[in-house]
Amino acid sequence: MPMRIMISFAALLLSVILLQLHSGAMGPLDALAGLQAGFTSTQVGLLGSAHFVGFFIGCWWAPRLLGAVGHMRGFAAFAALGAIGAIAHPIVIGPYIWALLRVMTGLAVAGCYTIVEAWLHAKVTNANRGRVLGAYRVVDMGASFVAQLLIGVLDPASYVSYNILAILCCAALLPLMLTRSVPPSLPQAPRLRPLKTMLLSPLAAAGVMVAGVTSPAFRMVGPVYGREVGLNADQIGYFLAAAVAGGALSQIPAGWLADRYDRRHVLIAISISAVAVCLLTSAFGQYSQNVVFVASFLFGLTTFPIFSISSAHASDFAAVDDMVEVAASLMFLYGIGAIASPLLASVLIEHYGAGSLFVMMAVAHIFLSIFGLYRMRARATHTRGAYSYVPRTSFVIGRLFRRRNGND
Repeated sequence: MPMRIMISFAALLLSVILLQLHSGAMGPLDALAGLQAGFTSTQVGLLGSAHFVGFFIGCWWAPRLLGAVGHMRGFAAFAALGAIGAIAHPIVIGPYIWALLRVMTGLAVAGCYTIVEAWLHAKVTNANRGRVLGAYRVVDMGASFVAQLLIGVLDPASYVSYNILAILCCAALLPLMLTRSVPPSLPQAPRLRPLKTMLLSPLAAAGVMVAGVTSPAFRMVGPVYGREVGLNADQIGYFLAAAVAGGALSQIPAGWLADRYDRRHVLIAISISAVAVCLLTSAFGQYSQNVVFVASFLFGLTTFPIFSISSAHASDFAAVDDMVEVAASLMFLYGIGAIASPLLASVLIEHYGAGSLFVMMAVAHIFLSIFGLYRMRARATHTRGAYSYVPRTSFVIGRLFRRRNGND
């Protein structure tokens, strides 16, 4: 691999690390800072939903802006939005102002990831795809894990904490702006036809929507749950990081199972396991902190693979030329669940207690398990492609993870 290409990949991945440290810590920090400022649980949930409103808009708008102004200027614009959204938090403290700022930061995260992934897509070939995607997986999960641990270091009541996150977002500009690699040609924006994808694979559509209900609710409202069951800021960071660790460790066995057996069997089995974990956590989490940490790890272990397995299941029915469109539609459906779930979870916690967060997620997985059994009766066994861990970062991710036998 030419040295210039290797340096380009290193610059892109370093930008991703800094972005993930910024965005991964923003949600938990906002939740703890909001609670400390007197926000209700519902208002904290509103912040999480607002983030995914911005994320959803960013996924749709970023490819179009990218086509108009190019990779570097587009990335700089989105990173500036993210830094402004973070640094403005301490200036005006209020749930609705913060919700607007979270729309801004969510839009920025989606836009930056879209541009990074579009750049990666243009540079990878079949010869280096495996190494690049392997590095991307490690960066995505590793930085997310560290971001959760930052919660134990950042003081929610201090403007310095938001300044640090703004600095991380600004620092993400440097590797991409300073690389000597020539930016790729401007990509076409993917078409967005979610109804077609729902008809192509109803179970995959249901799976990504359930993933949108569970993971964002845990990430954005998990700090509220942790505070309700008696965890301090350090422990909340470990609580959230345990789920990321479980999700990272689950990818290899989940991929092995999804490639070896009918993906629907695997999806149903993992979903039923998630039901058990969520119900046990709801029933016993408030009695022991050790139970909370173990439950968080098991939650990540049983819920994080849902999106990737569902995406692989949809890909089994898609033509090679439709892979990007299918990936964009799945992200659209994921976004629908992600926008609604943090607000719904926070309302439930406020009215029915901390355990209702996991009851809500258990209900979502019960639905997915029943629907999966129904779909197995409606459609016979099908040919499977290869499983890949798919980060939920932008519509462009489908370009990176499409079938190896497709045209580059």
